[in-house]
Amino acid sequence: MSRVAIVTGAARGIGAATTDALVNDGYRVIAVDRCRDIPDIAYAMATPADLDDVVDRHGEAVLGLVGDVRSATDMQLAVETATRHFGRLDAVVACAGVIGAGGPLWEISDQAWDAVWSVNVLGTRRLIEAAAPTLIANGTQANGRVVAVASAAGSIGLRHLAAYTAAKHAVVGLIRGVAMDFAEFGVTANVVSPGSTRTAILEASAKVYGLESGEAFAAQQPIGRLIDPIEIAAAITWLCSPASSALTGADIAVDGGMTVS
Repeated sequence: MSRVAIVTGAARGIGAATTDALVNDGYRVIAVDRCRDIPDIAYAMATPADLDDVVDRHGEAVLGLVGDVRSATDMQLAVETATRHFGRLDAVVACAGVIGAGGPLWEISDQAWDAVWSVNVLGTRRLIEAAAPTLIANGTQANGRVVAVASAAGSIGLRHLAAYTAAKHAVVGLIRGVAMDFAEFGVTANVVSPGSTRTAILEASAKVYGLESGEAFAAQQPIGRLIDPIEIAAAITWLCSPASSALTGADIAVDGGMTVS
């Protein structure tokens, strides 16, 4: 029987690429996205049409679900939908994330700070806590998987992006703690930390620094180019596979060398 995953932030960027990659690896996927804008986040979120495009690429292998990762009810619905529609749940991938609250920390409003933290950190928590009972009940031989997308900002500091930097550090710490909680149940939990990747978040970052486009960030990475979402998705898919069974609590840097230079 095919394995089943939930992917949040699935309508575009890394989430969409991860949905594609998991399907290509034999998974069936519940693709979840909010599909509407978020107050205090300055750029547009994905749309229902974006989510439909992802679903349409894969037919019956993907079921789209509009839901907010910050809502415990929505994340519980995602888990229930996976088990009802596909009969099981084997992996959850927290790709949903936003950037915002640009500027010096002392000029950031509480509302902007909370918007960044609620999606990146609370959203990751909500997905995991909803999925945990099912992943644990599958048994120690079921190779349950939890993967969260953090950022290179989870291990370094980014100027004028203190809220985002702190949130991504928190995602890394959250997953490391969760990995210890899950270990006795045969479920692994790991982080993938992208560098500058061609996404809406990168374009929003460029505006924080007054740059014309995210292409300017290619110079930050020793490989001399931006990363494509499919390259991040490849690492996530491997972490969802049986081949990664000895890895838990790890932070995998897929950043073109950004954090080692």
